[in-house]
Amino acid sequence: MRIARFVHQDEPKYGVVEGEVPPITDGSWDTSGLELAVLDSDPFFSPAQSTGERLKIDDVRLVSPILPRSKVIGVGRNFADHAAELGNEVPVSPLTFFKPNTAVIGPGDPIRLPAISEYVSYEAELAVIIGRVAKGVKAENANDHVLGYTAGNDVTLRDIQKANKQWSRAKGFDTSCPLGPWIETELDVDDLNIRSWVDGDIKQDGTTADFIFDIPTLIEHLSETITLLPGDVILTGTPAGVGQIVSGNRVDIAIDGLGVLSNPVMDA
Repeated sequence: MRIARFVHQDEPKYGVVEGEVPPITDGSWDTSGLELAVLDSDPFFSPAQSTGERLKIDDVRLVSPILPRSKVIGVGRNFADHAAELGNEVPVSPLTFFKPNTAVIGPGDPIRLPAISEYVSYEAELAVIIGRVAKGVKAENANDHVLGYTAGNDVTLRDIQKANKQWSRAKGFDTSCPLGPWIETELDVDDLNIRSWVDGDIKQDGTTADFIFDIPTLIEHLSETITLLPGDVILTGTPAGVGQIVSGNRVDIAIDGLGVLSNPVMDA
């Protein structure tokens, strides 16, 4: 099931995305064949039923498919090629950090570049949405606690990241966590293609098969010390190819089965 949040006639709603997702080759995609079966309530925290209303996806404004009530957890250097391109060693255990929920934006929302940074970078990532409370979960049971998956962009102030010993300012600024366009609840994540484009030029082309730490391992590691709550988001790391974005750019991120997450870049 593909669950979306959207705004129609100034009213926020939830819906199930129906129709075949077209192939994505250059960051652009044709959404004209996709529809939304409108739901009567928030399906993440209570049972939801179809209202019977259907809307063309091109006639609504998609927003972030989830607004974490608690936290976004990022995983750093989870691809060996990305660690190498920044001159870092591969971690021996998952390297994690937090983004506040104020960092989250949705499809089409602008990434705002803080004036304090002279080098802002995109990072295309698969995002995991937690569906059940997870504490002390073993890897073999981890998938029981996953609601689904969406695309994410771990936007980073790279110069601030290098200057600071911890990454809260570099990775937690407002608009640093685009998510979308929907949550897919049924997805085989063993070998998903992750790609990004800037202004139509491909920058990243990796696969989840190259994770250093797979998703069950990440959930076990995190839940050893942190209670994961429904709606929490885990960003699972980015493949090589990260680079600078400037005002006027557009970043497109595509992950197999998850459509395209597209955001313009603007000055703050």
